[in-house]
Amino acid sequence: MRLFSLAGRNMKEIYRDPISLILGIGMPVLLILLFTSIGKGAPVDIFMVDMLVPAVAIFSFGFLIMFSATLLVKDRQSAFLTRLLAAPLTSSDFILAYILPFIPFALLQIAASMVAGVALGMSFTSGTFYSLAILIPVAVICIGIGMVLGSLFTENQVAAAGSIIIVVISLFSGAWMDLEMVGGIFEKIGYILPFAHAVDASRAVINGAQLSAVSDKLYWIVSYLVVFICAGILSFWWKTKR
Repeated sequence: MRLFSLAGRNMKEIYRDPISLILGIGMPVLLILLFTSIGKGAPVDIFMVDMLVPAVAIFSFGFLIMFSATLLVKDRQSAFLTRLLAAPLTSSDFILAYILPFIPFALLQIAASMVAGVALGMSFTSGTFYSLAILIPVAVICIGIGMVLGSLFTENQVAAAGSIIIVVISLFSGAWMDLEMVGGIFEKIGYILPFAHAVDASRAVINGAQLSAVSDKLYWIVSYLVVFICAGILSFWWKTKR
């Protein structure tokens, strides 16, 4: 029960800042509008709306890293978390209480991206729902990365490290360029990380593929999800010894 009480408090903290909410949800919509407009003048496959929507959604999850890490590090450096450490909560309880409130935020980002895509001509099919099985785990991966940063770093360090990770997602996810066409180190690093697998898989299901056709990529994504949730828990435990 204490876990959910803390999660409820964290949710209030997140949704108390309407500017961050508007930016986090509106940003993917603006990117989709921008790139589809570019695509009209430069008819490249990657700028087609059904290719853009999953890519933009995954890129926008990078900002969940910043939001989640900032919330945790502010609490960690304040008296709030110091007092809360006296409660009978484990490290996994704390991390879950910080992860759960961001999932509705991620769903709003996905919904905004999908609505913008459908408004611009993307077909609304069963593949749109299948893509949630890919997009939601990627969102949790990003929140998990935020938990690691928020547990280990200061607020200034979180801002720098989070910005670097967003750039990494941008460069190595294949959202804005075909990694196979680029080749070399970009392709190798891209397919070591989960984001390129997620972009490929979500594009495939939105365009009619079944989840079974991208199961290898889904396993890769879920493996990273487990790794980063565990890393967040261990990082928090190491800092607090709880």
